[in-house]
Amino acid sequence: MTVSAHLKLPQILPAQAQKHITHNEALAILDALTQLVVLDRDLAVPPASPATGARYIVAASPSGAWTGKATQVAHWDGAAWVFHEPEAGWLAYLADEKGVVAFTGTAWAPSFGLDGRVPMLGINAAADATNRLAVKADAALLSHDDVTPGTGDMRLKLNKSTTARTASHLFQSGFSGRAEIGLTGDDKFHLKLSPDGSAWADVLVADPASGRVGIGTASPAELLDIVGDGVGTNIRLTRYGANPGAIWRAAGGTLASPSQVLPTACWAASLPPAFTPAVPSAATASACSSRLPKVSAPPPRVPT
Repeated sequence: MTVSAHLKLPQILPAQAQKHITHNEALAILDALTQLVVLDRDLAVPPASPATGARYIVAASPSGAWTGKATQVAHWDGAAWVFHEPEAGWLAYLADEKGVVAFTGTAWAPSFGLDGRVPMLGINAAADATNRLAVKADAALLSHDDVTPGTGDMRLKLNKSTTARTASHLFQSGFSGRAEIGLTGDDKFHLKLSPDGSAWADVLVADPASGRVGIGTASPAELLDIVGDGVGTNIRLTRYGANPGAIWRAAGGTLASPSQVLPTACWAASLPPAFTPAVPSAATASACSSRLPKVSAPPPRVPT
């Protein structure tokens, strides 16, 4: 009998008797394979009481009436099992899993994200091998799960493979980088800026090992370490109001047990005259001077 190339439909021969039999056989195959929906792909033993028209993908190492028919589509026609050998590219909808599988030529594999995976996704944009997720939108929302419901938390994770790699958020203008925050090349937290997308400088670095923060230095030596060149290194704090407060206060001991706290007179003595409500006496100024922190030459600047 001559059959078609792909679905193996029997063909009517010239001057053939009982043409309706061949025609009906072809219709039965079309009915079984067109818009293919299978009930299960995990069975290796035929079900005891299948419904007429039921279709299954035969699992590995089958037995009974399915022996030797692994990966084939088994169709119960009401009286016997009819088997159809798939070709690469066939698609089947799995009724029990509510997803689609595709035949690769040797096995049925998940397709269209059946197991939660898709190779790439573009939303109003074309995804590619570099940007596997691409989204073009005026806004995007990631919210806590109030449907399942979840815990009420929402945490976005960026993971890198090793310390020397990068996990960061990059902010661009016209697809040219201007700011980047994250773990860039090490496990310290960086805030980096660029005027052109090519030359980058660390503006702030936080060291997780010490808890220290550096501005102008990648290796902060103090809890807050500020390093710079020229007059722009100055720190400016401005407070307007009837009672402009002290800029800093030095103390010894610990946070739990402070000691050697400088008196208010020393705060005033350490401020510029314009901010000093009253000039302290020479004795007070001398006492304060001996207790004020000493300013030393800045360390060499770490290139950024």
